[in-house]
Amino acid sequence: MLQKNMNIMFFSTHSFEKDSLTASNNNEFTLHWQEARLSPTTVALAKGSSCISLFVNDDCSEEVLDELARLGVRYIALRSAGYNHVHLPTARRHGIQIARVPAYSPYAVAEHSIALMLTLNRKIHRAHNRVREMNFSLDGLTGFDMHGKTVGIIGTGKIGAVAAKILHGFGCSLLGYDPCPDVELAQRYDMKYTDIDSLCSEADIITLHAPLLESTKYIINHATIKRMKRGVMLINTSRGGLVETKAVVAGLKSGHIGAVGLDVYEDESTLFFEDHSDSILQDDVIARLMSFPNVLITSHQAFLTDTALQNIADATFANIRAWSQGLNAPYLVL
Repeated sequence: MLQKNMNIMFFSTHSFEKDSLTASNNNEFTLHWQEARLSPTTVALAKGSSCISLFVNDDCSEEVLDELARLGVRYIALRSAGYNHVHLPTARRHGIQIARVPAYSPYAVAEHSIALMLTLNRKIHRAHNRVREMNFSLDGLTGFDMHGKTVGIIGTGKIGAVAAKILHGFGCSLLGYDPCPDVELAQRYDMKYTDIDSLCSEADIITLHAPLLESTKYIINHATIKRMKRGVMLINTSRGGLVETKAVVAGLKSGHIGAVGLDVYEDESTLFFEDHSDSILQDDVIARLMSFPNVLITSHQAFLTDTALQNIADATFANIRAWSQGLNAPYLVL
């Protein structure tokens, strides 16, 4: 059981989240902020803390968990919904409890997905750059009406459901793919559930809202891209590992993929959430992606709204408070 005055180490701390976390703590626990990601080289920083808090790109591998257990860490409060970065069998072996934030704001992520769609479709990013250079030409900026287009939603949980609601409002025809179809959602927004091959072959736009599991890793790959309509738009605000990036680059080079919007990237852990503006980019794959005018990349910011940040903080401390009272965390993973 955690003590009320126990030190809690927050790894991968960002300035944008400190205020909400401090407010949710309400002076109950002693918080320590660490900008560094948790990794084999930084794990020693957890010494003296029986509870630590991690963000989405922290390394909670078997090696790291072994050392955390040796240092006396017994609780890990994740500030994310996903937990694929945690080696659960090792945590279980050491008796380390893991809790997460299951749903911080489905609206934040779904709305960002739509923002990527609209920006790519109407080429707003390119138009903005032109106008700043006093170029008011409209050549090359033609988009399409969202109304009447077919959008495939892969993953129709809380975020996918909000995306369906927004897209239905645009007048889009909706296709859904999910191992657990939501019949009520399908009826409400006239969405047709189908298999992945049919969704890929029929959709004008494909948006990903699925968790990263063994069954969903690289669900977008060379084979599925080959089945897609020529000129398809692909949006991913979920997990980078859902998309085989090299296959997407090949699809863009051939012109088979018409536009790509990414808020996540399979090798983002050493790039995102940090300022690399004075460095030479070493990742040749994302460098190639960034060279396409029909690609828009944001650095895992889909969740970044004031509402979501407060919800993340509140859920994080709900888990920690439960542990301090000798109870199971409300959002326990393990």
